Amino acid sequence: MKNQIGSFVIADPNKCTGCRSCELACFATHNEDNNIGYTVGTVEIPVIPRLYLVKDEKFYMPIQCRQCEHAPCLNTCPVNAIKKENNVMIVNDEKCIGCKTCLVACPFGAIDLLPQYKDGKEVEQAALKESNKVAYKCDLCKDKEKIACVNACPQQALKLVTPMDDKKAKNKKAAASLLMANK
Repeated sequence: MKNQIGSFVIADPNKCTGCRSCELACFATHNEDNNIGYTVGTVEIPVIPRLYLVKDEKFYMPIQCRQCEHAPCLNTCPVNAIKKENNVMIVNDEKCIGCKTCLVACPFGAIDLLPQYKDGKEVEQAALKESNKVAYKCDLCKDKEKIACVNACPQQALKLVTPMDDKKAKNKKAAASLLMANK
């Protein structure tokens, strides 16, 4: 996928039904080559997406990385495990030491520390401080043609936007409101 500068996925909580299709699609996409398809969702290997669903009594909403221009997660990582690659913040699992600084620094709560699995088994990494947990966050399905969560949502509650798209939409709304107010 060719990422536009500053692109990120946003969710419309008015459309989201909490079906978790986005989480499953994310997990499946990031584990295509991991040989865990037969054990997904078992007690031993949980579904670990790079986004997560927030639920309240009245709404559901997936939370994803906003791919910040001056990313706090990148700037606070003491071992440089997070890097910007093609305008996307990427976590290098092998460098991550599980220190949680990125998790604390993220203003959107879009990073989680979770165990890593390979070939159906939990990966043990000697460098990790926090019991084999590494940082997980949205990477806009790097190296893929489509963004899995956006593509999988049956309600079309997710969409890829750029700050320019968002600015144009807000300007269009403001102009429409102004036009209606002048009638």
